[in-house]
Amino acid sequence: MAGDDWRVRVEVEGDDEARGFMERLRHGIGQEAKELADALRDEHLVVSADGNELFVYAGSPAQAEQARKVIEAESQEHGLVTTVSGVEHWLAAEDRWDNEPRDDTWEDEIEAQGFAAWEVRVTCASHDEAEALAERLEAEGYAPVRRWRYLVIGCDTEEDARALAERLHGEVEVGGALVWNELLDSNVVRPFTIF
Repeated sequence: MAGDDWRVRVEVEGDDEARGFMERLRHGIGQEAKELADALRDEHLVVSADGNELFVYAGSPAQAEQARKVIEAESQEHGLVTTVSGVEHWLAAEDRWDNEPRDDTWEDEIEAQGFAAWEVRVTCASHDEAEALAERLEAEGYAPVRRWRYLVIGCDTEEDARALAERLHGEVEVGGALVWNELLDSNVVRPFTIF
């Protein structure tokens, strides 16, 4: 089953002109556009509007490219000022069109601020045991924070944090920076990590 995986975006200068252009697409297009549209005779293309922006959805890149040519011919015939995008592709796994920037996850944002997205909290039996564990973790590439006999180890993903917590018999928590920001937003400030 073909989906709306391809589109062309058309920005028409002026809201009234956009409505008029949409009506022409609904009720009949000019001669040059008709000749170009002949290649789309057996296809079902969908057009939607959002203000002065029109979106033409197609089932393949070839259909979308042909629709782009039809739209350009029709807008030229009527002297409309339009900006027509190239063919855009829907990336379902990323929930975005290929011309749109990737959405950073909250984990990416926290990491960009220099904080770990996830933390593993470990309570050791003694100060010496905590020091030794911290040194081992540093040798493995971690950057643990040690306070007396307590360690906080940052991880990039929840999966990594859970695996490390299982290995060290620790607890997994959402990263400190995220918690801190949420607390500030709610006017509750608690700069403490509770074990």
